[in-house]
Formats: sequence, C-alpha cells, structure tokens
Amino acid sequence: MDKLLRLFLNMTNRYFSMTKKTTILLGFIGVKFLLQFLLLSSEYDLQRDEYLHLDQANHLTWGYLSVPPFTSWTSYIIQLLGNSIFWIKFFPALYGALTMFIVWKAIEELNGNLFALILGATCVLFSALLRLNTLYQPNSFDVLSWTVLYFALLKYIKTDHTKWLYIGATVFAIGFLNKYNILFLLIGLFSSLLLTKHRKLFLNPNLYFAVLLGFALILPNLLWQYNNNFPVFHHLKQLAETQLVNVDRIDFLKNQLLFFIGSLIVIFASFYALIFYKPFNKYRLFIYSILITLIAFLYFRAKDYYAIGIYPIYIAFGSVYLSEVLKDGWKKYLQPIAIAIPLLLFIPIYNVAFPNKSPEYIVQHPDSYKKLGMLRWEDGKDHLLPQDFADMLGWRELALKVDSVYLSLPNKNKTLILCDNYGQAGAINYYTKLKLNAVSFNADYINWFDLSKEYVNLIRVKEANGVNGELQETSPYFQNSILADSITNQYAREYGSAIFAFIGAKIDIRKRIRAEIDQKKNYP
Repeated sequence: MDKLLRLFLNMTNRYFSMTKKTTILLGFIGVKFLLQFLLLSSEYDLQRDEYLHLDQANHLTWGYLSVPPFTSWTSYIIQLLGNSIFWIKFFPALYGALTMFIVWKAIEELNGNLFALILGATCVLFSALLRLNTLYQPNSFDVLSWTVLYFALLKYIKTDHTKWLYIGATVFAIGFLNKYNILFLLIGLFSSLLLTKHRKLFLNPNLYFAVLLGFALILPNLLWQYNNNFPVFHHLKQLAETQLVNVDRIDFLKNQLLFFIGSLIVIFASFYALIFYKPFNKYRLFIYSILITLIAFLYFRAKDYYAIGIYPIYIAFGSVYLSEVLKDGWKKYLQPIAIAIPLLLFIPIYNVAFPNKSPEYIVQHPDSYKKLGMLRWEDGKDHLLPQDFADMLGWRELALKVDSVYLSLPNKNKTLILCDNYGQAGAINYYTKLKLNAVSFNADYINWFDLSKEYVNLIRVKEANGVNGELQETSPYFQNSILADSITNQYAREYGSAIFAFIGAKIDIRKRIRAEIDQKKNYP
C-alpha cells in the first residue's frame, strides 16, 4: 500500500507540475501575440516587401526572382482568410511563438527546471524577434527553421534515433524553400561535425537517405531556377553591388549584441557551458557551429539580421546552465533578477525599435534612433526615419490616387498601370477598390504582365528621382498626357513619386513592353 501511495503521489505531483508548465507556456505565447499587435501604430501602412509577398498568392509557382516559394503559400492562406491586416500580422507572430515553443522544448530536453524554462521564454520573448515578427517577410519563418533544425540535431545527439535525421532534412528543405539564408547554417553544422567526434555521422547510411529526401523536396525549386536561368545569382549579384557593399563588418558584430541585448548573459553562459560544463560535452559542436557560421556571414558581408536565427537555441543551453549555477544557497535569489533583465532592457528598446511613434515624433527626437544606427539606410546614408518606417508610409495614398486617375480615363478597361518598383505595384494591387493589376519591370512583377489584351492608356508611377523628363520621353507615343498626382507624405520613402496619365496610344504598347522584358531578363 505504501508503494502504491507513493506512486500515486508522484504521479499527482508530476501531473500538476506539467499543468503548471503548460499554463506558463501558454501565458508566454499569449503575451507574444498580444505584443505583436500592440507594437504597431495605425499611422503606418504595410512595409513595401509585404505587398510583394502578398501579391505572390495570385501567381503561385515553385520560384520567384525575390524569394523561394514558401512565402507565397502562406500568402495564399492569408488570401483565403480575407487578406486582412490581422492575418498578415498573425503569421509572423505565429512563427515567433513557435520559435519560443521550440526553445522551451529544447530546455526540457536538456533537463532544465521551471526557472530555466521561464528564463529562456523571457529571453526569446523580449528580443529582436519582437521587431522581426512585426513584418510579413520570410525572416520570421527563417528563424523558426534554424531553431527547429538545431533542435533536431540536439535530439539526434541525445537519442541517436535516425528519425531526427529525416526530420532535420525535412526542416532544412522547408527552410530552404522559404529563404536560401539557411545555407549558412549548413556551412556551420557541416564544418562542426567534421571537427568533433560526431564526424562518425558521415558513416551512417541514414544520413544520405535523409539528404536525398531533402533534395527531393527542394528539387522543384531548383528546376524552376534552372528553367529561368538561375535568377537567384543575378539577384545576389545586385544585392552585393547595391546593398551588401555598404555593410560594415564591425557594425555587423555590434548589432549581434543588440539583437539579444537582454539575453547576453544567458547566451555567453551557453558558450562557457558548451566548452566547460560536463553535461554539455556531447553538444560541443554547437560552439564550433556558431563561430563558423558567423565567420561565413562576415566573409560574405551579410546583413546583420541574417544571423538572428543562430541564437535562440543557445538561449536554451544558457538557461539550463544558469539554472544549475543559481539553484543553491544565496544564488537562488538572483533568479528573479536574471528573469527581469531581458524585460528591463527591453523597455528603452520599445521606444525606438518599433513603429509605435508618429513620424513627427521621430523627426523631433532623432538622437536615440541615430545612436542605434536606425536612421542609416541601405544606401549607407542617414535619413529622417528608419528605412523600414519610411517604407510603411504613402502606400495607401498612392493606391487611392491611382484609383482616382483610373476612373477619370476613357477606355479605362484598356489601361496598363506600370510602376517603377515592386512596392508601388504591390500597394496598388492590395489597396485598390477597383481590382486593378499594377505591374513593374522590378522584381517578380516582370513575369506578371498580361500581354494578351490591348492597351490604349498608360498610368505611369515614377519614383521621385525619375519624374523629370517622363512627359517628354513618353508623351510622343500618346495623344494626351498629364502629370495627374503625386505622393505628398513627406516622411514616406516614396515621397514625390508621381502618377502620370498617358491617353490614346499611337503605338502597340505590348511590343515595347515585350522588348523591355527581354532586355531586363537578359541577365549579365
């Protein structure tokens, strides 16, 4: 009877312990979703990249010039759900919440106690992921993919179960179909396996079957790249020449500290633990992995946020180690302080890192933004607003004005709307009340022209630096032409972009469009 009683009490205690942990985890997830919606001011529109990703739902395929196909699948789901702002913001928040969940499970696998779980969840919650998860871009799922793949490796090392090789290969493939950035993770993991006793993995036949599974999953995208002359290389070349050339390697390293500033103690504790803490000896390859991956990022002058996916798994290691260090004597009184640090350091970041202040406020209080380098754009220069914030202004205004110009035209159903960039085209297509179909020679829109119909009018949306000379250049091909309107929001990145109306074509517009497309697609 005594044994049965003890067994019953142990099972009861375990049940209530699990219930308590589950309740706390659900609380963190709830706070995560709440914050993601509270951190955005209604004064801002969507960001330019978001419009492009949403428009991909109307053109489903196995590849795009800008990103792999996974984002378009999410966009299609969002479209089925009504294409509202709520669902657009829901999915990056979901991917961020799942990242927190995986870190929680990693801590459990490392035998972390309740303090370790709460510390890890707090560190993930109050980090750069809050900023990243406000934007509907591939980056949120990219971080989740990295974290799940690291978790699969951790589980394989712990259990030696081959199913984790297949899970890892599947996760890598899905991550690859979301963002090619995950190849940097592969560079770090492959090298670290060779440098440790885990190199014996390369003698396991299941590894190669798992690789074949991953290859089969990404093959449709590779075939798309092949059939389209590998535009990814052209895209990377343009990226390197126009943006990555402005990346400062020292700034890259500085910003790694800022992304998880409230978790630095935990992350550095993980580095120490992976080298010196005996229970983590079998996971030592993780220390080599982060070093090699960061070196690869530095070598290629990658943007700083490309590396965010590295850190969540190290928060798991650090949280478990600190829970052991702080579990006895007077040190246990430091546990609340350790949990409070990420929250306290988040408070000043809250005031600058999110689009929750009006543009006027930011312009009048630029010092904090400038100190953090947030006013520096991809062109390497400082501007009035952070680039992402400026990219969230003027779009709705543009779409409404294009609608108005369109309604004023004769033969309006034979009007081509041609924009300078994908943000303009995507915003018009998202906000229009008239079901218009704007296109551009920029990014994926170059593949989305409908040249099966005749066009007699042209609405031309020009960036501010290309306005001069547009009338003189294009008006000879039309009977009438006017500068119809422009974006007047002075804080918008698109400020000064103009809307021209060209009426009554004297030529077949489609021929000139086809010639321009052929020229643009002739990648150097």
